[in-house]
Amino acid sequence: MSTRALRSAGYAAPAFVVALGSASFALLSTRSPTRLSLDHAWAAPTAGYPLGSGDAGVDILALAVHATARALGMAAVVASFGFVVGTLLGATAGLRGGAAQRWLLRACDLTQSFPTFLLALAVLSAVSVPSRWHIGAVFCLTVWAPFARISAVQARVIAQAEFVQAARALGATRATVVGRHVVPNLLGPVAIQLGTAAAGIVLGEAALGFVGLGPPDGVSLGALLEQGTLSMLRAPHVLAVGAVTVATVSGSLQLASEGLRYFVSGAR
Repeated sequence: MSTRALRSAGYAAPAFVVALGSASFALLSTRSPTRLSLDHAWAAPTAGYPLGSGDAGVDILALAVHATARALGMAAVVASFGFVVGTLLGATAGLRGGAAQRWLLRACDLTQSFPTFLLALAVLSAVSVPSRWHIGAVFCLTVWAPFARISAVQARVIAQAEFVQAARALGATRATVVGRHVVPNLLGPVAIQLGTAAAGIVLGEAALGFVGLGPPDGVSLGALLEQGTLSMLRAPHVLAVGAVTVATVSGSLQLASEGLRYFVSGAR
């Protein structure tokens, strides 16, 4: 394996460990993130509660790990949706050029100029019981824009390549040119955005949970942070666990994105 691949794998390793560890714990452990024990409310870490307990005696370790697994699952689905939809839209518009590309870039500008968090607040406030499906759907409305912008610019460059011109001269349809020649050659630069998009979704989900618009079961990183702020003086361990968890998850995803960027571009 080349040095570049090894270094890229090193960047991606933290995200892999976090995802695999949280998923394995959530599937195999008997600890419940919703089980309450009033006698242990806001208790400090003990053998039975390695990270202590929170409001109404909820197990902080179970809450943090289950919330991480669910946040990563939603981030993976939404980021993948944005990657597929944005790449196809951008590749098609970039290949057509002219008005198609201009209108796509204007749509990207409009989408990215309006904060996703404010859009989520407006939409979820109108929902009686917001769920992860609602949160994911709101993020899907905006997550495609960065992928589309990068794809449009890259596709415009690739469209001038000789192999694309040759395919057109041989009578290949626009769909064939996009699917066989343009998209495969821009996947690398566009895929770099995956980690950044996933990290943004994790932070957005945490922010929504913090202001009370998270999943109704209370199993979210935002709910963990909210408990921490409510008990900063009597149980500071709760806020410490929440802050470290959010920083670890988002940071590992950003590192994975950096590793992919390094592998694709060969940056030193």
